[in-house]
Amino acid sequence: MIRIDEAAAERMWDDYRRAHPGRHTDTESPPAEHFGDSPEMADELLTEVLDGPKRATAALVAEFADGDEALPRIGSHWIACDGKGNPRLVLRSVELRVGPVTSVDEAFAYDEGEGERTRDWWLDAHRGYWQRICTKMGLDYDDSLEVVFERFAVVWPPEHADA
Repeated sequence: MIRIDEAAAERMWDDYRRAHPGRHTDTESPPAEHFGDSPEMADELLTEVLDGPKRATAALVAEFADGDEALPRIGSHWIACDGKGNPRLVLRSVELRVGPVTSVDEAFAYDEGEGERTRDWWLDAHRGYWQRICTKMGLDYDDSLEVVFERFAVVWPPEHADA
């Protein structure tokens, strides 16, 4: 399990807010999270964001309920952490859609920036991932589970922010 450095995440958020007053819509500090379910996967996927191709992510709606978290909304932010729990980026949700796993399209799979960047590759990889997640949550996986499909922009720090 990755332990998030909440104090460092709070400092990163404060730095972003001071640099961009009025640009954020969150009234509280955003969640600090990591990609994937292992330190290695968190680092690998974060690198895909830092290097540019990854500008989308997906999570089961059940994951938000299990963590007692609200679903993201357009304009909301979250802090992406590395595999050691260190905050690295502030991300802003720019597009959201909820639908079953199989409703993913080629464009979204491409924007996730992982593997072959195709729908078939995406489905195969995410089915395996969500089977592990569902097992941990005590749920049975099936393709009808609802997914939050999210596109995001990197907004902080400036050296990594999207134009």
